[in-house]
Amino acid sequence: MPVDFATARGILFTDQYQLTMAQLYFRHGLHELEVQFDHFYRHNPNYAQHQAGYCINAGLEWFLDWMKDTRFRPTDLEYLRNQRNIEGKRIFADDFLAYLRSYGNFDGLNIFAIPEGRVVHPNVPLTMVRGPMIMAQIMETALLNKLNFQTLIATKAARLVEASRGGTILEFGLRRAQGDGASEATRAALIGGANFSSNVGVSHILGMSPKGTHAHSMVQLMMALGEGELGAFRAYAELYPDDCVLLVDTVDTLHSGVPNAIRAFEELQRKGHRPVGIRLDSGDQAYLSIQAAKMLDEAGFGQTSIVLSSDLDELVIWQILTQIQQEAPRYGVDADQLIKRLVYGVGTRLITSWGEPALGGVYKLVAVKKNGDWNSAIKVSESPSKTPTPGNKRAWRIYDRRQKAVADLLTLEDEVPATQEVLHLRHPSDHTKMQMLRSEQISRIEALHEEVFAQGRSVAAMPPLDELRRRCAEDVEALDPGVRRLVNPHIYHVSLSQPLWDLKQELIDAARRTNIVQGK
Repeated sequence: MPVDFATARGILFTDQYQLTMAQLYFRHGLHELEVQFDHFYRHNPNYAQHQAGYCINAGLEWFLDWMKDTRFRPTDLEYLRNQRNIEGKRIFADDFLAYLRSYGNFDGLNIFAIPEGRVVHPNVPLTMVRGPMIMAQIMETALLNKLNFQTLIATKAARLVEASRGGTILEFGLRRAQGDGASEATRAALIGGANFSSNVGVSHILGMSPKGTHAHSMVQLMMALGEGELGAFRAYAELYPDDCVLLVDTVDTLHSGVPNAIRAFEELQRKGHRPVGIRLDSGDQAYLSIQAAKMLDEAGFGQTSIVLSSDLDELVIWQILTQIQQEAPRYGVDADQLIKRLVYGVGTRLITSWGEPALGGVYKLVAVKKNGDWNSAIKVSESPSKTPTPGNKRAWRIYDRRQKAVADLLTLEDEVPATQEVLHLRHPSDHTKMQMLRSEQISRIEALHEEVFAQGRSVAAMPPLDELRRRCAEDVEALDPGVRRLVNPHIYHVSLSQPLWDLKQELIDAARRTNIVQGK
């Protein structure tokens, strides 16, 4: 029986409880109530040995593309019609399914979002969804799945760029990724700053050239057939003379691989071609890079790249570069020049976000429209940090006189912080923490959200990949060095305006009073 991917990836790409709640809203006449949900995350990724001080927003374009053509099809409704509870009774009634047949799409939703490629921070809404309760609820699972994951991977990629000191990053984790999520992960890695990917399909649809070298198996095959490692290198160089990167650690890196690569490179050079480089996939990669660079330099191939691979992540890259800075001079190798030649092939630890497998993004109801007026909604948690900020709101980024981003400020929807002489910034959950910024301390205040979806279609320009990468690099550069640290980063300030803080406290107090009364 063929797999029904259309059903699995369509509007039923959701959790069961979204549909059971949707039927409850329908039964109580609440299904077309206009509401607002905020999507945000509470904590930056923590990789155990090291932590992120920010995230990179990603996933929006592909999510919006999924939304515009996704609706309840007859096949989906028939599946729901046949669902039974533990007593064999139908779960979903015909009138509810009839409503979904007519109105079960996302055309009535409006989405406001921070654009892809921007740096984002905890508790700031990345996405704000307004529209009918029933479809805003049904959409939750897909939104969290598609936006959280790409944001997680784009963040990892940006940290790799940071660790590599702007070096070239090659993403090649397709074989180690979680199923179809590999495609989204490749796109996110490229947004976060990876220069290329080995993923052929996604590279082509994004207008990139896929990159790769060869595997040990090619060398093993030639050796088994009696051609030897040099024969393998010659065969590869003959077929790809202008893209020749040779994997040199199948036998013995320094006594076999690099010398044989140099012979193949010399033959290429005599034919008028310029070798690209070698790849190291095992061993002490800092030491081997130094020794390989020395051998290549002495043979006249000082401009060739050295590609490192094998379980790299940002901390490993940082350690490799530190070791090269310390050791290269004693072997007569210019450390800075060597570091500029390095290319980093990052697989498993990028594509899976090794050490932090999920971004804790949530989707919370913050406002309900009743009788034409918006009413703020709140969920009170025993942990103050888990109490969402209620109401219709806006997010602003504040830059100081150095043009560095110093705070993200959440305000009520009608507040305009740029008109205020003094800004009072309140911690979202700790009443003892606040700061003031005067206008003379601020160079500019930037609105973060834009409307991206309305009336069933995208309404914002979706930039090409190069623009997303440029945006990401500029936003990271605008952060203080302490926030960019790979280990123990400084906390970036996310604050509430005084009016929004007051609203939050009023709603918390009111919710608690109501619960006490109801409990008597």
